[in-house]
Amino acid sequence: MKKVGANVQEVSRGIGLDNRIGSKFLHAGPGYGGSCFPKDTLALSRIAAEAGSNLKIVDSVIEVNAARKKKMADKVIDFMGGDVSGKTVALLGLAFKPNTDDMREAPPASTSSKKLQAAGARIRAYDPASMEEAGKYMKDVLFCDGPYHAIENADVVVIVTEWDQFRALDLDRVKSLLKTPKVVDLRNIYKPDYMKDRGFDYTSVGRTY
Repeated sequence: MKKVGANVQEVSRGIGLDNRIGSKFLHAGPGYGGSCFPKDTLALSRIAAEAGSNLKIVDSVIEVNAARKKKMADKVIDFMGGDVSGKTVALLGLAFKPNTDDMREAPPASTSSKKLQAAGARIRAYDPASMEEAGKYMKDVLFCDGPYHAIENADVVVIVTEWDQFRALDLDRVKSLLKTPKVVDLRNIYKPDYMKDRGFDYTSVGRTY
């Protein structure tokens, strides 16, 4: 959508006006995860294959979601000028959604953090509920005491899970703690114009800036 100048939130709002679809789950993000949907789509695909039926739509969803997770790490790297070697990335949110400690198929744990580390980045991370669980999936990560501890001296902050407390960050404090005022918002919880006016170099998902 970004390539053609569309705003993913406006497109989602329009689609959600159709009562047969609704708007509840039409939010841009770094890919789906959790204990149910990934398992269910894989099971559906496997059952269909065993029955000699090709469910191209389901298979495409699985493939696109896997690629989506990798693309989110690329988004951070591109935002940092194509190189994160020696850079510190602060991840806010680790579980696949807020109000859970479920790390199964969570985007940062399964793909994004590992790819960033492979590119030479150091990872600091904070999640209100899933840090103990995240330790089973994420290695060589500094798990922090709070969002500001994670942000301190980082080169960029990446919002991965839309916890309410991340919607209410003291942005002046965030800016003062970062080495450079860079924010990658993978959940679109902030408005681009607002972040720009506050002096941040900001990017989000499915929006032109």
